Amino acid sequence: MKNHQFLVLLLLLGLPIWAQQSESQKNLEKSANTVFEIKNPNFQLSPQTGMTKQHWKDAALYLLQGAFGYIHLLEDPMKFPKQEGKSYPQDEAKVPTEKLEGLCRTLFVAAPLLKENPSLTINNIKVADYYRYQITKLTDPQSASYIVPRSKNGGPSQNLVEFGALSISLLVNSEVLWDPLTQQQKDALAKTMLSYGDGPTVNSNWKFFNIFVLSFFKEKGYAVNEKLLVEYLDKSLLDYRGNGWYNDSPAYDYYSMWAFQMYGMIWSEYFGKANYPEYASKFKNNFADLKNNYPYLFSQNGEMIMWGRSISYRTGAVVPFPLMGFEGDATTNYGWMRRIASGVIKQFFTHPDFMKDNVPTLGFYGAFEPSVQVYSCRGSVYWMGKIFLGLLVPDDNPFWTAKENEGAWKTEFKKNKVYNKFQGVSEILITDYPNIGASEVRAWCNAKVKDDWQKFRSTENYNRLSYSSAFPWQADGENGEVAMNYVIKNKMNQWEAFRLYTFKKFEDGIYYRDVVLETDANVKFNLAEIPLANGILRVDKNNSSTSFAMRLGHYALPKLGSEIKTTVRKIKNYEVTIIDNGKYQLAMIPLLGWDKSLVVQAKGLHPEANESSVINLSNNFIPQKDQSTVYATLMLWKKSGEKWSNKELLAVKKINFSSKENTVNVSLANGEKKLIKY
Repeated sequence: MKNHQFLVLLLLLGLPIWAQQSESQKNLEKSANTVFEIKNPNFQLSPQTGMTKQHWKDAALYLLQGAFGYIHLLEDPMKFPKQEGKSYPQDEAKVPTEKLEGLCRTLFVAAPLLKENPSLTINNIKVADYYRYQITKLTDPQSASYIVPRSKNGGPSQNLVEFGALSISLLVNSEVLWDPLTQQQKDALAKTMLSYGDGPTVNSNWKFFNIFVLSFFKEKGYAVNEKLLVEYLDKSLLDYRGNGWYNDSPAYDYYSMWAFQMYGMIWSEYFGKANYPEYASKFKNNFADLKNNYPYLFSQNGEMIMWGRSISYRTGAVVPFPLMGFEGDATTNYGWMRRIASGVIKQFFTHPDFMKDNVPTLGFYGAFEPSVQVYSCRGSVYWMGKIFLGLLVPDDNPFWTAKENEGAWKTEFKKNKVYNKFQGVSEILITDYPNIGASEVRAWCNAKVKDDWQKFRSTENYNRLSYSSAFPWQADGENGEVAMNYVIKNKMNQWEAFRLYTFKKFEDGIYYRDVVLETDANVKFNLAEIPLANGILRVDKNNSSTSFAMRLGHYALPKLGSEIKTTVRKIKNYEVTIIDNGKYQLAMIPLLGWDKSLVVQAKGLHPEANESSVINLSNNFIPQKDQSTVYATLMLWKKSGEKWSNKELLAVKKINFSSKENTVNVSLANGEKKLIKY
């Protein structure tokens, strides 16, 4: 009888806890598939997106509420369901760092909100109390969140990255996050964080993590290694390459623009101009350069391109635009800058695949394993929260008050034209296509698989011939499925993509590169591409001295519901292959060198849909003595439903290769002439 009463008592005592957990789980499951809604859009101020500063706050809260769906007590860590695949943790040893990432990165979202509302409460948890509690546990050896200080001879690690991130949030909102701590807690944090900040770093954007740790604690009166701080400032400035671009040793991508520029502006605004004004001035001068280049990398609808590593950081790419508000430059088109930034927020936050389990996926829209890096965990995605550092810009700033507009897409660009912006020392080419409102980029890639231990700089994240805002990159398939690149059947009988590119020049609207196959130096090409109003003309010269099978792929189209339609047309002696997915049409026309066209279906290779199609051209190359082979290809596009004229499809009137001069003369259907000089 007593045992029975004891069991009943246990059941009754446990019921409220079980009920609370059950209700939380129901709420989590209910909200897990919700999509961000722009409530009460303001189309007077923002005709394109309807978004105002309030909607940015709503978006930040939406992101933070998802994260706090996992927080029921102050002790609960910011630890989220692992996404299947190569992301970490793969073992328990990495869990403390995983928790640290979740904590410090979600704080990018919380810190600006807490600055305006220190009493913010989510899921019955006072947000400020939570972060202060969790921050102090980082130095408590008895806590599961404890981070061991860097040993005397310890190298740079992910802990340095996250402590650099934490220092940014502490710097911009010390009133809420730092000031209430006890002196003992502050001293313990200083000891641990400075052990990492006052130490070695990676020769990349990582230098800023040391800079922010050292700067924050100097600001708070602690003795820091100022000599090292200045050294890292100098080295960061040496990474600048002009037109807003920094080099991230060795890559160029979104991150080498927005991360460097955001760090430089935030550091200058909140610390540098008061303590190191000469360095702040240099960072701000570099920041000023980006407005004439970086906005052109985004589509007319304010969409970013899927390109480079850390794609899951998404909205972080547009944080330089609100930070322009700190410049006070009257010549800046703030309405266009906000239109781009709000457009990118909408691009992801309103996409039905963006969230899973209330947390953003590792991917572009939904989860996409080919774009994931091994250094990412699920909480890594909250690096995107840096966009909300833009909320630090005051309400009356022109970034928020200017009327939204489409900038160059309305004032500079004309239909049936193409616009190139070459970025100089960085060798990046940005191209804008007014006919479909898309942007495109060509940039660095020269990394060998055998040397790429993290397996991202040699992959599709970088090795495509170009990247488009309208056509996200498709991963390569084992059976030769390829989009926007060449694949070669190598000596191991495997399809191998080009990745070892060397930029040569940009001249007369032609972008030149040389490329060699990693596994066989006898396979080598001169590449030349000419952006056209409705696509690209490729005229590539094969200088190889060995035989092989090869393919060249157009961009790929995802299946968006109905089947992708294929049409084949004959114009003069040329075969035109067109695919149409109901949103876009892609056409491919082999002009010289190719044997045949084929439409290749793929599964699991595209970031927007499980099924996709891509047009591939194929050739079995056999070298001829003292003779090169030229492969000329038109890769065109239109919106679905628009008709193609024969003149549009056959955009080249004449094409002649002179082996003696090593040139190709091209006469375009619109009357233009191009001389390709390899």
